[in-house]
Amino acid sequence: MEADSLVSNREDISSLFPEQTTAPKYKDLNSKFSSVRQVRGDGNCFYRAFFFAHLESALHNARALQGIKEKIIRTSDDFTAAGFDESSYRHHLNTVVYVVEQCQADEQENQLLRLFNEQMTSDSIVQYLRLLTSAHLQNHADFFCNFVEAPNLQVYCQQEVEAMAMESDHVDILALSQALDICIHIVSMEGDEQQLAHHIIPEGTEPSVHLLYQTSHYNILYPRLQH
Repeated sequence: MEADSLVSNREDISSLFPEQTTAPKYKDLNSKFSSVRQVRGDGNCFYRAFFFAHLESALHNARALQGIKEKIIRTSDDFTAAGFDESSYRHHLNTVVYVVEQCQADEQENQLLRLFNEQMTSDSIVQYLRLLTSAHLQNHADFFCNFVEAPNLQVYCQQEVEAMAMESDHVDILALSQALDICIHIVSMEGDEQQLAHHIIPEGTEPSVHLLYQTSHYNILYPRLQH
């Protein structure tokens, strides 16, 4: 991965492997996934990886891109319901709509890559996703308060979710998946087991986004085409 990039070009899956490894997990990973995009480890990697993968999966599907754009515009209702001041989210929401429109105008992955590697644009997308996650958590507080170890949900949202560079927790990932109605497949390298752990959020759905979780970091995975 180039030192200054936020999201890398696609690389062969073996670029993640330690030299001379024979670990079963890497073999397993190699059998299921062909390539990876590395995302900068700056505490925002989940959000950046998630949304890049989401847009990329819809890139050559005009209807899907239009659906994403309409969904993003409708999230202003989520912010209103959670009591957010419009000035706190409007700019970031507009940035995301702009990025989707650029994808609609030019369905090329290098356009998407360029936008995600512009620090201001990319960080604005992340900030939007963080605010949306917070809004969804607060709008469904009865459910989510059971999973949060903070004095209260609002404090948790302000300190752990809305603040940039804070690593995302499972509860945040679930909330964002629900807020945008996107199914996420997380492949985890953690743990001592010989096998990879697979988490589908929400369970029982067909994922469009595949992420690799390794040492508190997320990268984007591309499944091998199954014959």
